Amino acid sequence: MTLTAGGPREPVRKWRGVPEELSARVPAEQRGPGRGRDDVRLLVSRGTAVAHHAFRELPGLLRAGDVLVVNTSPTLAAAVDGRVGHARVVVHFSTRGDDGRWAVELRDPDGAGTTRARAGGPAGSRVRLPGGVRLALEEPLARGSGRLWWARVSPRGSVPGLLREHGRPIRYSYTERDQPLSAHQTVFALPSTDGSGSAEMPSAARPFTPALVAELVSRGVLFAPVTLHTGVASAEVHEPPYPERFAVPEASALLIGAVRAAGGRVIAVGTTAVRAVESAAGADGVVRARAGWTDLVVTPARGVRVVDGLLTGLHEPQASHLLMLEAVAGRAAVERGYDEALSALYLWHEFGDLHLVLPEEDTDTQHCYGNQL
Repeated sequence: MTLTAGGPREPVRKWRGVPEELSARVPAEQRGPGRGRDDVRLLVSRGTAVAHHAFRELPGLLRAGDVLVVNTSPTLAAAVDGRVGHARVVVHFSTRGDDGRWAVELRDPDGAGTTRARAGGPAGSRVRLPGGVRLALEEPLARGSGRLWWARVSPRGSVPGLLREHGRPIRYSYTERDQPLSAHQTVFALPSTDGSGSAEMPSAARPFTPALVAELVSRGVLFAPVTLHTGVASAEVHEPPYPERFAVPEASALLIGAVRAAGGRVIAVGTTAVRAVESAAGADGVVRARAGWTDLVVTPARGVRVVDGLLTGLHEPQASHLLMLEAVAGRAAVERGYDEALSALYLWHEFGDLHLVLPEEDTDTQHCYGNQL
């Protein structure tokens, strides 16, 4: 059973995990000569109706006047080798706190270039890092969970330079080899002034290329940038999301409001974009400029107030992101889509294929909202 913020829940479907052969081990552009980032497949769900497309066909699946909500958070080279006493560890830098501390996860190297889980803490543990940087573990990030700890960093403010000089992108065991940081950045990523960013790539946006964005713009599709710095995922236990920093600028809030008023659709690119924009929406469904921390977990019980559709990767059966998909599309649509993805051998994880969830509607009806905005 899947543990959620509301307690146990049956998984969206009764498969135990992603078949090993369906894990995307390298980025799309490395799977053959002449391939690009956008050489991935796109599963499209409208209610329980499912269709198969290439990701490059996305412009033809959207309408003038639709708005894509995109996350501008840059991916950090968040993994750094260190030592606790004589033991080697890998530190995953997850989230920068307002007080200058960092939430970190300590993991053991597995000898194959990836890592395995390690018991967290205890308080007072000290970690030696390259360049004379030191961490002192102070307290767990969340009560009852020892995976992530708040750590005091010395010298203060040294983490951005440490990651630039000695960091590498976090890598999981299903991938074939380390990738350069550029392979983990999306076309929408913008540098942050304080060195903050995402410990893991906002991967739903990875297949977008400048040429594809230009085609979408030429067809009247709009873009609303938001920011949510996502932390280190719990690869082993699939914990619900914890508080993350986000910002929805006023221009994006106004654009989303105008699109909704004109009858256009708000389509989030990734679960991080959903979390950000829904955190900025009031009970009246109006999105307002907002920045800070969000602890929102989008579930079917809570529902969505703003988002009409979602472009996302394929998630493991225990992942809390599936509850967000249910909130957007309904349980039957998610089950149908995942049955089809498994049968058609779609690829999972951050370098894998995409799933576009759109509202169920009469596809023969023609809409054009571009002139109304």
